[in-house]
Amino acid sequence: MYLHPEAASAGAPSRDVLLVSAIITVSLSVTIVLCGICQWCQRKLGKRYKTSLETVGTPDSSRGRSEKKTIKLPAGGKAVTTAPVPGQPPQDESDRKTEPHSSVSDLVNSLTSEMLMLSPGSEDDEAHEGISRENLGRIQFSVGYNFQESTLTVKIMKAQELPAKDFSGTSDPFVKIYLLPDKKHKLETKVKRKNLNPHWNETFLFEGFPYEKVVQRVLYLQVLDYDRFSRNDPIGEVSIPLNKVDLTQMQTFWKDLKPCSDGSGSRGELLLSLCYNPSANSIVVNIIKARNLKAMDIGGTSDPYVKVWLMYKDKRVEKKKTVVMKRCLNPVFNESFAFDIPTERLRETTIVITVMDKDRLSRNDVIGKIYLSWKSGPGEVKHWKDMIARPRQAVAQWHQLKA
Repeated sequence: MYLHPEAASAGAPSRDVLLVSAIITVSLSVTIVLCGICQWCQRKLGKRYKTSLETVGTPDSSRGRSEKKTIKLPAGGKAVTTAPVPGQPPQDESDRKTEPHSSVSDLVNSLTSEMLMLSPGSEDDEAHEGISRENLGRIQFSVGYNFQESTLTVKIMKAQELPAKDFSGTSDPFVKIYLLPDKKHKLETKVKRKNLNPHWNETFLFEGFPYEKVVQRVLYLQVLDYDRFSRNDPIGEVSIPLNKVDLTQMQTFWKDLKPCSDGSGSRGELLLSLCYNPSANSIVVNIIKARNLKAMDIGGTSDPYVKVWLMYKDKRVEKKKTVVMKRCLNPVFNESFAFDIPTERLRETTIVITVMDKDRLSRNDVIGKIYLSWKSGPGEVKHWKDMIARPRQAVAQWHQLKA
Protein backbone atom coordinates (compact mmCIF):
# COMPACT_ATOMS: atom_id res chain seq x y z
CA MET A 1 0.00 0.00 0.00
CA TYR A 2 1.20 3.51 -0.80
CA LEU A 3 0.88 6.30 1.87
CA HIS A 4 1.07 9.92 1.05
CA PRO A 5 4.11 11.61 2.65
CA GLU A 6 1.95 14.14 4.48
CA ALA A 7 -0.09 11.34 6.02
CA ALA A 8 3.09 9.63 7.23
CA SER A 9 4.39 12.85 8.74
CA ALA A 10 1.06 13.41 10.46
CA GLY A 11 1.33 10.05 12.31
CA ALA A 12 4.84 10.71 13.63
CA PRO A 13 3.94 13.35 16.26
CA SER A 14 1.41 10.98 17.80
CA ARG A 15 4.13 8.43 18.50
CA ASP A 16 6.32 11.10 20.08
CA VAL A 17 3.48 12.21 22.31
CA LEU A 18 2.88 8.65 23.46
CA LEU A 19 6.58 8.18 24.17
CA VAL A 20 6.81 11.40 26.17
CA SER A 21 3.65 10.54 28.11
CA ALA A 22 5.04 7.15 28.97
CA ILE A 23 8.29 8.68 30.18
CA ILE A 24 6.45 11.22 32.33
CA THR A 25 4.20 8.51 33.78
CA VAL A 26 7.15 6.29 34.67
CA SER A 27 9.01 9.24 36.22
CA LEU A 28 6.06 10.21 38.38
CA SER A 29 5.57 6.62 39.49
CA VAL A 30 9.23 6.32 40.45
CA THR A 31 9.07 9.63 42.31
CA ILE A 32 5.99 8.55 44.25
CA VAL A 33 7.57 5.23 45.13
CA LEU A 34 10.80 6.88 46.25
CA CYS A 35 8.87 9.38 48.34
CA GLY A 36 6.93 6.60 50.04
CA ILE A 37 10.09 4.67 50.72
CA CYS A 38 11.69 7.78 52.20
CA GLN A 39 8.76 8.38 54.59
CA TRP A 40 8.78 4.74 55.62
CA CYS A 41 12.50 4.95 56.37
CA GLN A 42 12.07 8.13 58.32
CA ARG A 43 9.27 6.60 60.36
CA LYS A 44 11.23 3.43 61.03
CA LEU A 45 14.41 5.26 61.83
CA GLY A 46 12.53 7.63 64.12
CA LYS A 47 10.97 4.74 66.05
CA ARG A 48 14.29 2.96 66.30
CA TYR A 49 15.92 6.13 67.61
CA LYS A 50 13.15 6.64 70.14
CA THR A 51 13.53 3.08 71.39
CA SER A 52 17.26 3.52 71.86
CA LEU A 53 16.68 6.73 73.81
CA GLU A 54 14.21 4.97 76.08
CA THR A 55 16.72 2.21 76.70
CA VAL A 56 19.29 4.60 78.14
CA GLY A 57 16.63 6.31 80.24
CA THR A 58 15.96 9.62 78.55
CA PRO A 59 13.96 11.88 80.88
CA ASP A 60 10.34 12.09 79.85
CA SER A 61 8.01 13.57 82.43
CA SER A 62 4.79 12.26 80.91
CA ARG A 63 6.18 8.77 80.35
CA GLY A 64 7.63 8.76 83.83
CA ARG A 65 4.27 9.55 85.35
CA SER A 66 2.65 6.78 83.37
CA GLU A 67 5.25 4.23 84.54
CA LYS A 68 4.91 5.31 88.13
CA LYS A 69 1.19 5.07 88.00
CA THR A 70 1.22 1.69 86.36
CA ILE A 71 3.75 0.22 88.79
CA LYS A 72 1.76 1.39 91.82
CA LEU A 73 -1.51 -0.11 90.67
CA PRO A 74 -1.84 -3.90 91.06
CA ALA A 75 -1.44 -5.60 87.71
CA GLY A 76 -3.34 -8.70 88.73
CA GLY A 77 -1.31 -10.87 86.38
CA LYS A 78 -2.47 -9.01 83.24
CA ALA A 79 -0.20 -7.45 80.63
CA VAL A 80 0.83 -3.91 81.46
CA THR A 81 0.84 -1.24 78.76
CA THR A 82 2.14 2.28 78.90
CA ALA A 83 0.18 5.36 77.93
CA PRO A 84 1.04 7.06 74.59
CA VAL A 85 3.41 9.98 74.80
CA PRO A 86 1.67 13.29 74.02
CA GLY A 87 2.72 14.96 70.78
CA GLN A 88 3.57 11.75 68.94
CA PRO A 89 1.36 10.09 66.28
CA PRO A 90 -0.21 6.74 67.14
CA GLN A 91 1.39 3.64 65.65
CA ASP A 92 -0.03 1.93 62.61
CA GLU A 93 -1.43 -1.56 62.99
CA SER A 94 1.24 -2.92 60.67
CA ASP A 95 3.98 -1.29 62.71
CA ARG A 96 2.45 -2.61 65.95
CA LYS A 97 2.64 -6.15 64.61
CA THR A 98 6.27 -6.05 63.53
CA GLU A 99 7.81 -3.69 66.10
CA PRO A 100 9.28 -5.37 69.26
CA HIS A 101 8.16 -4.26 72.74
CA SER A 102 9.77 -1.02 73.87
CA SER A 103 12.13 -0.91 76.82
CA VAL A 104 9.48 0.97 78.80
CA SER A 105 7.02 -1.91 78.51
CA ASP A 106 9.75 -4.38 79.36
CA LEU A 107 10.65 -2.35 82.46
CA VAL A 108 7.05 -2.14 83.62
CA ASN A 109 6.45 -5.84 83.00
CA SER A 110 9.63 -6.84 84.83
CA LEU A 111 8.87 -4.62 87.81
CA THR A 112 5.28 -5.85 87.92
CA SER A 113 6.48 -9.45 87.83
CA GLU A 114 8.82 -8.76 90.76
CA MET A 115 5.97 -7.15 92.69
CA LEU A 116 3.74 -10.17 92.06
CA MET A 117 6.51 -12.50 93.26
CA LEU A 118 6.62 -10.83 96.67
CA SER A 119 4.76 -12.76 99.32
CA PRO A 120 1.75 -11.12 101.01
CA GLY A 121 2.80 -8.97 103.92
CA SER A 122 6.36 -8.68 102.66
CA GLU A 123 8.60 -6.29 104.50
CA ASP A 124 10.67 -5.38 101.44
CA ASP A 125 9.39 -1.81 101.52
CA GLU A 126 11.05 -1.40 104.89
CA ALA A 127 14.28 -2.82 103.55
CA HIS A 128 14.35 -0.10 100.87
CA GLU A 129 13.87 2.59 103.48
CA GLY A 130 16.47 1.16 105.83
CA ILE A 131 15.73 -0.05 109.30
CA SER A 132 12.69 1.86 110.46
CA ARG A 133 12.05 2.33 114.14
CA GLU A 134 9.34 0.26 115.75
CA ASN A 135 5.86 1.72 115.85
CA LEU A 136 5.09 2.32 119.52
CA GLY A 137 1.61 3.76 119.03
CA ARG A 138 0.37 7.21 120.03
CA ILE A 139 -1.38 8.90 122.92
CA GLN A 140 -4.04 11.62 123.21
CA PHE A 141 -4.00 14.02 126.15
CA SER A 142 -4.93 17.61 127.02
CA VAL A 143 -3.38 20.22 129.30
CA GLY A 144 -4.47 23.62 130.63
CA TYR A 145 -3.94 26.03 133.53
CA ASN A 146 -6.47 27.61 135.93
CA PHE A 147 -5.02 31.00 136.93
CA GLN A 148 -7.60 31.63 139.68
CA GLU A 149 -6.83 28.37 141.48
CA SER A 150 -3.16 28.10 140.41
CA THR A 151 -3.82 24.57 139.20
CA LEU A 152 -2.41 22.72 136.21
CA THR A 153 -4.86 20.21 134.71
CA VAL A 154 -3.68 17.19 132.71
CA LYS A 155 -6.21 14.82 131.17
CA ILE A 156 -5.09 11.45 129.78
CA MET A 157 -7.66 10.42 127.19
CA LYS A 158 -6.59 7.37 125.22
CA ALA A 159 -3.87 5.57 123.26
CA GLN A 160 -3.88 3.72 119.97
CA GLU A 161 -1.88 0.94 118.31
CA LEU A 162 0.27 0.11 121.32
CA PRO A 163 2.72 -2.78 120.82
CA ALA A 164 2.13 -6.13 122.48
CA LYS A 165 4.45 -6.78 125.41
CA ASP A 166 2.90 -9.95 126.86
CA PHE A 167 3.16 -13.53 125.64
CA SER A 168 -0.55 -13.48 124.78
CA GLY A 169 -0.01 -10.81 122.12
CA THR A 170 -1.43 -7.91 124.12
CA SER A 171 -0.47 -5.45 126.90
CA ASP A 172 -1.78 -4.07 130.20
CA PRO A 173 -0.98 -0.37 129.71
CA PHE A 174 -1.03 2.50 132.18
CA VAL A 175 0.47 6.02 132.16
CA LYS A 176 2.80 7.80 134.57
CA ILE A 177 2.69 11.62 134.64
CA TYR A 178 5.67 13.74 135.70
CA LEU A 179 6.52 17.45 135.69
CA LEU A 180 10.23 17.33 135.00
CA PRO A 181 12.75 17.89 136.43
CA ASP A 182 10.78 16.65 139.46
CA LYS A 183 10.68 12.83 139.34
CA LYS A 184 9.69 12.19 142.94
CA HIS A 185 6.09 13.33 142.60
CA LYS A 186 4.22 11.42 139.95
CA LEU A 187 0.61 10.48 139.15
CA GLU A 188 -0.61 7.30 137.48
CA THR A 189 -3.65 6.18 135.52
CA LYS A 190 -5.47 2.91 136.07
CA VAL A 191 -4.23 -0.24 134.32
CA LYS A 192 -6.27 -1.29 131.28
CA ARG A 193 -6.09 -5.06 131.05
CA LYS A 194 -5.31 -6.71 127.69
CA ASN A 195 -5.90 -3.61 125.63
CA LEU A 196 -3.78 -2.14 122.83
CA ASN A 197 -6.21 0.77 122.29
CA PRO A 198 -7.03 1.81 125.87
CA HIS A 199 -9.38 4.62 126.93
CA TRP A 200 -8.58 6.22 130.29
CA ASN A 201 -10.36 9.59 130.36
CA GLU A 202 -8.75 10.43 133.69
CA THR A 203 -8.05 13.97 134.91
CA PHE A 204 -5.11 14.93 137.14
CA LEU A 205 -4.61 18.20 139.02
CA PHE A 206 -1.35 19.81 140.11
CA GLU A 207 -2.69 22.24 142.68
CA GLY A 208 -0.97 25.29 144.18
CA PHE A 209 1.45 25.55 141.30
CA PRO A 210 2.35 29.16 140.36
CA TYR A 211 2.24 29.87 136.65
CA GLU A 212 5.83 31.17 136.55
CA LYS A 213 6.97 27.75 137.80
CA VAL A 214 4.64 25.80 135.52
CA VAL A 215 6.21 27.28 132.38
CA GLN A 216 9.60 26.08 133.63
CA ARG A 217 8.43 22.46 133.70
CA VAL A 218 8.26 19.74 131.05
CA LEU A 219 5.18 17.52 130.97
CA TYR A 220 6.46 13.96 130.69
CA LEU A 221 4.17 10.99 130.01
CA GLN A 222 5.45 7.42 130.15
CA VAL A 223 3.30 4.51 128.96
CA LEU A 224 4.15 1.17 130.58
CA ASP A 225 2.94 -2.41 130.47
CA TYR A 226 1.96 -3.61 133.93
CA ASP A 227 3.53 -6.89 135.04
CA ARG A 228 2.45 -8.49 138.30
CA PHE A 229 5.49 -10.71 138.76
CA SER A 230 8.36 -8.62 137.39
CA ARG A 231 9.36 -5.12 136.45
CA ASN A 232 6.86 -3.13 134.38
CA ASP A 233 7.92 -2.92 130.73
CA PRO A 234 8.21 0.59 129.27
CA ILE A 235 6.27 1.03 126.02
CA GLY A 236 7.04 4.63 125.08
CA GLU A 237 7.21 8.22 126.22
CA VAL A 238 6.14 11.75 125.29
CA SER A 239 7.54 15.04 126.58
CA ILE A 240 6.30 18.57 125.90
CA PRO A 241 7.78 21.81 127.34
CA LEU A 242 4.94 23.76 128.94
CA ASN A 243 6.41 27.13 127.91
CA LYS A 244 5.49 26.18 124.32
CA VAL A 245 1.83 25.53 125.14
CA ASP A 246 -0.99 28.07 125.35
CA LEU A 247 -2.24 27.16 128.83
CA THR A 248 -5.03 29.75 128.93
CA GLN A 249 -7.40 27.02 127.74
CA MET A 250 -7.31 23.25 127.49
CA GLN A 251 -5.18 22.18 124.53
CA THR A 252 -5.55 18.64 123.13
CA PHE A 253 -2.63 16.79 121.53
CA TRP A 254 -2.02 13.56 119.62
CA LYS A 255 1.62 12.53 120.03
CA ASP A 256 3.53 9.52 118.72
CA LEU A 257 5.25 7.55 121.45
CA LYS A 258 9.05 7.47 121.32
CA PRO A 259 11.39 4.89 122.85
CA CYS A 260 11.98 5.52 126.53
CA SER A 261 15.27 7.22 127.30
CA ASP A 262 16.23 4.38 129.66
CA GLY A 263 14.89 1.71 127.34
CA SER A 264 16.22 -0.68 124.75
CA GLY A 265 18.67 1.64 123.05
CA SER A 266 21.32 1.10 125.73
CA ARG A 267 20.77 -2.63 126.28
CA GLY A 268 22.73 -3.93 123.30
CA GLU A 269 22.00 -6.22 120.37
CA LEU A 270 21.85 -9.97 119.78
CA LEU A 271 22.61 -11.84 116.56
CA LEU A 272 20.67 -15.06 116.15
CA SER A 273 19.48 -17.32 113.36
CA LEU A 274 16.28 -19.30 112.84
CA CYS A 275 15.94 -22.45 110.74
CA TYR A 276 12.51 -23.97 110.08
CA ASN A 277 12.17 -27.58 108.90
CA PRO A 278 8.55 -28.24 107.90
CA SER A 279 9.07 -31.97 107.32
CA ALA A 280 10.54 -32.43 110.81
CA ASN A 281 8.16 -29.88 112.42
CA SER A 282 11.06 -28.17 114.15
CA ILE A 283 12.76 -24.80 114.55
CA VAL A 284 16.45 -24.51 115.35
CA VAL A 285 17.46 -21.33 117.20
CA ASN A 286 21.15 -20.49 117.02
CA ILE A 287 22.35 -17.88 119.52
CA ILE A 288 25.39 -16.48 117.70
CA LYS A 289 26.73 -13.44 119.57
CA ALA A 290 25.87 -10.15 121.26
CA ARG A 291 27.39 -6.69 121.17
CA ASN A 292 27.37 -3.57 123.33
CA LEU A 293 25.49 -5.22 126.17
CA LYS A 294 24.48 -3.05 129.10
CA ALA A 295 26.86 -3.28 132.06
CA MET A 296 24.94 -4.63 135.06
CA ASP A 297 27.79 -5.10 137.57
CA ILE A 298 29.57 -2.51 139.69
CA GLY A 299 32.80 -3.12 137.79
CA GLY A 300 31.24 -1.88 134.53
CA THR A 301 30.78 -5.30 132.97
CA SER A 302 28.32 -8.24 132.93
CA ASP A 303 28.30 -12.04 133.03
CA PRO A 304 25.77 -12.70 130.25
CA TYR A 305 23.96 -15.85 129.25
CA VAL A 306 20.84 -16.40 127.13
CA LYS A 307 17.58 -18.12 128.01
CA VAL A 308 15.30 -19.35 125.19
CA TRP A 309 11.67 -20.06 126.03
CA LEU A 310 9.23 -21.77 123.67
CA MET A 311 5.73 -20.40 124.33
CA TYR A 312 2.45 -21.75 122.96
CA LYS A 313 -0.37 -19.27 123.50
CA ASP A 314 0.12 -18.19 127.14
CA LYS A 315 1.92 -21.32 128.31
CA ARG A 316 5.62 -21.98 128.67
CA VAL A 317 6.46 -25.23 126.89
CA GLU A 318 10.24 -25.64 126.95
CA LYS A 319 13.35 -23.75 128.09
CA LYS A 320 16.98 -23.85 126.93
CA LYS A 321 19.94 -21.70 127.98
CA THR A 322 23.53 -21.01 126.98
CA VAL A 323 26.65 -21.06 129.09
CA VAL A 324 27.65 -17.97 131.09
CA MET A 325 30.30 -15.73 129.56
CA LYS A 326 32.29 -14.11 132.37
CA ARG A 327 32.96 -10.36 132.34
CA CYS A 328 32.06 -9.77 128.71
CA LEU A 329 29.87 -7.17 126.98
CA ASN A 330 30.45 -8.62 123.50
CA PRO A 331 30.10 -12.37 124.06
CA VAL A 332 30.20 -15.05 121.35
CA PHE A 333 27.94 -18.03 122.14
CA ASN A 334 27.40 -20.09 118.93
CA GLU A 335 24.94 -22.45 120.63
CA SER A 336 21.97 -24.05 118.87
CA PHE A 337 18.69 -25.29 120.33
CA ALA A 338 16.02 -27.34 118.54
CA PHE A 339 12.31 -27.08 119.37
CA ASP A 340 9.52 -29.33 118.11
CA ILE A 341 6.73 -27.15 116.71
CA PRO A 342 3.87 -28.62 114.64
CA THR A 343 3.06 -26.52 111.58
CA GLU A 344 -0.50 -25.86 112.73
CA ARG A 345 0.84 -24.25 115.93
CA LEU A 346 3.19 -21.76 114.28
CA ARG A 347 0.76 -18.83 114.44
CA GLU A 348 0.24 -19.30 118.19
CA THR A 349 3.93 -19.84 118.95
CA THR A 350 6.31 -17.29 120.44
CA ILE A 351 10.02 -17.74 121.03
CA VAL A 352 11.14 -15.52 123.92
CA ILE A 353 14.87 -14.86 124.10
CA THR A 354 16.18 -13.23 127.27
CA VAL A 355 19.75 -12.07 127.81
CA MET A 356 20.56 -12.37 131.51
CA ASP A 357 23.39 -11.22 133.77
CA LYS A 358 24.52 -13.98 136.11
CA ASP A 359 24.88 -12.85 139.72
CA ARG A 360 26.27 -15.22 142.33
CA LEU A 361 25.12 -13.31 145.42
CA SER A 362 21.71 -12.05 144.32
CA ARG A 363 18.99 -12.55 141.77
CA ASN A 364 20.10 -12.63 138.13
CA ASP A 365 19.36 -9.40 136.24
CA VAL A 366 17.54 -9.13 132.92
CA ILE A 367 19.59 -7.23 130.35
CA GLY A 368 17.03 -7.38 127.56
CA LYS A 369 14.44 -9.48 125.73
CA ILE A 370 13.38 -10.39 122.19
CA TYR A 371 9.94 -11.75 121.22
CA LEU A 372 9.85 -13.70 117.94
CA SER A 373 6.43 -14.49 116.47
CA TRP A 374 3.82 -13.38 113.93
CA LYS A 375 2.66 -10.66 116.34
CA SER A 376 5.90 -9.01 117.47
CA GLY A 377 7.50 -5.78 116.29
CA PRO A 378 8.37 -5.17 112.59
CA GLY A 379 11.93 -6.46 112.85
CA GLU A 380 10.91 -9.62 114.70
CA VAL A 381 7.98 -10.30 112.34
CA LYS A 382 10.28 -9.89 109.34
CA HIS A 383 12.71 -12.45 110.77
CA TRP A 384 9.85 -14.87 111.44
CA LYS A 385 8.45 -14.50 107.92
CA ASP A 386 11.89 -14.90 106.36
CA MET A 387 12.30 -18.12 108.33
CA ILE A 388 8.99 -19.48 106.98
CA ALA A 389 9.76 -18.34 103.43
CA ARG A 390 13.15 -20.07 103.38
CA PRO A 391 12.67 -23.52 104.92
CA ARG A 392 15.74 -25.54 105.87
CA GLN A 393 17.92 -22.42 105.69
CA ALA A 394 19.44 -20.63 108.66
CA VAL A 395 18.22 -17.01 108.50
CA ALA A 396 20.33 -14.68 110.68
CA GLN A 397 19.39 -11.19 111.88
CA TRP A 398 20.49 -8.65 114.50
CA HIS A 399 17.85 -7.70 117.09
CA GLN A 400 17.78 -4.78 119.50
CA LEU A 401 17.28 -5.92 123.08
CA LYS A 402 14.22 -4.43 124.76
CA ALA A 403 13.29 -3.89 128.36
